Amino acid sequence: MAVAVNIPTNLWEEDSEAVITSWLVSDGGTVTEGQLVAEIMVEKVQHEVRAPASGTITISQPAEAVVAKGAEIGSIA
Repeated sequence: MAVAVNIPTNLWEEDSEAVITSWLVSDGGTVTEGQLVAEIMVEKVQHEVRAPASGTITISQPAEAVVAKGAEIGSIA
């Protein structure tokens, strides 16, 4: 069963969106739980997204995509 990689909802209150500034892993790559997988920008502040599980990552939103709080940006199977 795949585990969703989501934009965190607890990093900011004002804005409802974030920009994926970069992926630190390749689509189809192997990741471990807690590994940094992406960087996002909110209100000119860079935040990190960590893998919620170990496995193979599938990226569903590209770098530079504007995404909502809580949005799924990938999955790990």
